[in-house]
Amino acid sequence: MTPSVIEIADCLKAGGVVLLPTDTVLGLAVSPQFDASVAQLYALKDRPREKNLPVMVADADQIEALGAYLTTSAKRLIASEFVPGAITLVMELGPDTPAWLSGRDEIAVRIPDDDRLRAVLRETGPLLVTSANRSGCDTPHTAQDASAQLTATPSMVVDGTGHAGAPSTIVNCRVWPPEFIRIGAVSTAQIMALMEADQ
Repeated sequence: MTPSVIEIADCLKAGGVVLLPTDTVLGLAVSPQFDASVAQLYALKDRPREKNLPVMVADADQIEALGAYLTTSAKRLIASEFVPGAITLVMELGPDTPAWLSGRDEIAVRIPDDDRLRAVLRETGPLLVTSANRSGCDTPHTAQDASAQLTATPSMVVDGTGHAGAPSTIVNCRVWPPEFIRIGAVSTAQIMALMEADQ
């Protein structure tokens, strides 16, 4: 039986690591409030600790609550047809950030185009969410294959597949024009057309 939004959220709020479908690829999610759980997620992926994890939020209000500077490019993307969606925004952090972001000067954040996942995020607040694959490997298509590829079994595995089959496009919104760190489900042409509108 597929767990409910509340069951997924309760697992995360208790410090669990959850493997679940997103609007792009399968993801591993954890609450940033639990240092040991974040360490567990890194261990599951065999991911180097110096690589920061991206953040998912339910809406633009949660982005502002993180203390991120909303540049022109960030504002345009957040207001566009691509958000919620497969765009990750890299933004500078101001001085007023949650304790778990201490020491970081930037954040990579995304609002997923997935009703269930956004409902979970409304229950939990921002989550650290990264692709459900072992570091350096492609993300498997099914939850079962993804779980098998990891170094151990996550606290909860939600059955399903990633909706897009491709990762998000990562856009550095700290500079103008914005720079592309990774090309994914949304093309550079689509984003640059939005940036160039009304210029």
